[in-house]
Amino acid sequence: MSKEVKSVEYGLEKIFEGAQDFLPLLGTDYVELYVGNAKQSAHFYKTAFGFQSVAYSGLETGVKDRASYVLKQDKIRLVLTTPLTADSPINEHLKKHGDGVKVAALWVEDARSAFEETTKRGAKPFMEPTVEKDEFGEVVRSGIYTYGETVHVFVERKNYNGVFLPGYKEWKSDYNPEPTGLKYIDHMVGNVGWGEMNTWVKWYEDVMGFVNFLSFDDKQINTEYSALMSKVMSNGNGRIKFPINEPAEGKKKSQIEEYLDFYGGPGIQHVAIATDDIITTVTQLRARGVEFLSAPPGEYYADVPRRLGDHMSMMKEDLNVIQNLAILVDADEEGYLLQIFTKPLQDRPTLFFEIIQRMGAKGFGAGNFKALFESIEREQAKRGTL
Repeated sequence: MSKEVKSVEYGLEKIFEGAQDFLPLLGTDYVELYVGNAKQSAHFYKTAFGFQSVAYSGLETGVKDRASYVLKQDKIRLVLTTPLTADSPINEHLKKHGDGVKVAALWVEDARSAFEETTKRGAKPFMEPTVEKDEFGEVVRSGIYTYGETVHVFVERKNYNGVFLPGYKEWKSDYNPEPTGLKYIDHMVGNVGWGEMNTWVKWYEDVMGFVNFLSFDDKQINTEYSALMSKVMSNGNGRIKFPINEPAEGKKKSQIEEYLDFYGGPGIQHVAIATDDIITTVTQLRARGVEFLSAPPGEYYADVPRRLGDHMSMMKEDLNVIQNLAILVDADEEGYLLQIFTKPLQDRPTLFFEIIQRMGAKGFGAGNFKALFESIEREQAKRGTL
């Protein structure tokens, strides 16, 4: 069983007991990616991952500078946005970063209060509180910058009954492949530069009232060639978790350094999506052409019973099937988890997805770090970036 270092006790309810949550968050509202061609990207996410058509904004809705396609699967909403004009600032973002996450939008009861509370604590404004209306009601949105050019947009939609947001129309498509069992966003991981992790940990503590409830150092997250450090930040109700990574010294270039080089600075490295049945989900994703990192060696799976300890008796999944699908297994005091990571979803080795199934475990697969990073290093070696 992995020994995940705890900076505080696991129970978030104990951490926040007696404290006032000045920024209550209801969940992740949507994740917006800036992409070079939103129409083609939407087709990819529908075909490969089973997302469904929801809404559209662009020339046909009176928007002249960008087009946005909204996709949904269960509680996950993706917004894919592309520029329509040469002078759009989105082009500068794409030139520097390539396809990637621009907005991690958070669902709130009061977007005005969220903006006021965070900016008075030092957040840089991205979007002043704005009321957006149409025949279905109104939405209030505001936003702040976090690391790099990534932003958090606060979305208050309690007075809105439309398909997504004002300015969007329903996107009806004859092509909607079956969902693949993806349920909700479990966490989103950010990569920051050398020596910046603790700065952003403090930012999330001071500006957003988060706590650092798990920490990993370069003695835990390392291979023969590279290392990194990571701290996991969570809000009061535990619905929003943002691990923050920074590189550490190693013999060769780490995956974090590779990301920073190709993304052009800090940003969201991967989005972890939960499923209730990872075997079915991964089987379907593989059949649809989704590429995952290579499997660890056979001895990794031979060691699973020892690492899971008492949780092995509760494991419902067939270990042989798990090995054939290259799914990773780990456990903590609360239970076990299953996880797997895609290869980068675009040509730059930056953004990727994690698929995760939690069977009681609240950790992040510390026992898998070595196997995972060795698999990433094999891909880096192919790219000549290790």
